[in-house]
Amino acid sequence: MRVSSMVLTLLLVGLAFVGTAIAHEKASHKGVSFGEPQDGAVVQSEFKVVMNIEGMKVEKAGDALPDSGHHHLIVDGDCIEKGGAVPKDELHRHFGKGQEEATLLLAPGKHSLTLQFANGLHKSYGRDWCQTIHVTVE
Repeated sequence: MRVSSMVLTLLLVGLAFVGTAIAHEKASHKGVSFGEPQDGAVVQSEFKVVMNIEGMKVEKAGDALPDSGHHHLIVDGDCIEKGGAVPKDELHRHFGKGQEEATLLLAPGKHSLTLQFANGLHKSYGRDWCQTIHVTVE
């Protein structure tokens, strides 16, 4: 009986350690991600995009405040290097009012969507604050 209680205690300590490690990993995750759509999704020509961020604050464009900025969505393009300006054109959508959701209208076919976070002056935070997914528009 004594051996089994010691085994149980060791098992509980091990589970507590694993749980703490997982919680720490989640708490220390920083970056952007898509809430919608998911990578590989098949969507209609008009669809909703939900933009998430952990580790920075979403603010309106205008000032380069520390640890803050706003989302940019790049259609069929790649991440922008750290410090590079995000262009403003049909393929580079700016959400300078602090939006975290948008409706996109894309032509049928396969597309990449790249979420890029940048400061209030539209200067990219680089690849660490960027994520690309792929969708098929029906």
